[in-house]
Amino acid sequence: MKNRVFLILSVISMVISTAVNAQSGQNTIEKQKFHFGKAGEDGAGYAQAVRVGKTIYISGTVGGGETASALTNVYNGLQKTLAFYGATFQNVVKENLYTTNIEEIKKHNDVRKKYYNNDFPAATWVQIQRLYEETALVEVELVAVLP
Repeated sequence: MKNRVFLILSVISMVISTAVNAQSGQNTIEKQKFHFGKAGEDGAGYAQAVRVGKTIYISGTVGGGETASALTNVYNGLQKTLAFYGATFQNVVKENLYTTNIEEIKKHNDVRKKYYNNDFPAATWVQIQRLYEETALVEVELVAVLP
């Protein structure tokens, strides 16, 4: 019985300590952020990428205009973001692609594929009505893991 009471009191103490630390800012995670153009990202309220531990979360990178060049611009931008962390497309484990025209994206999938060198991540592609940037055709976000 004493051990059970001690265990319950220990758990309560840990919960209270965690709550106090969280309120005082001691329970924070270490984040390394990357920005393309700080003014634009701060205006909308996001970072282009955030690394937590060995995982990199990359915000949507957008492209507009003709589909092949839009995709090239998007994946070149993603490549620059990955490179900031010493990563490549071979570190990517998840890709989310949003577009206003899925058929055009499917026609030009060869542009995307060359970046992955046949080491494709889990992926979700979704057609939507519009993106944050009104003239954008495609937006891609990634999750990558460092070794």
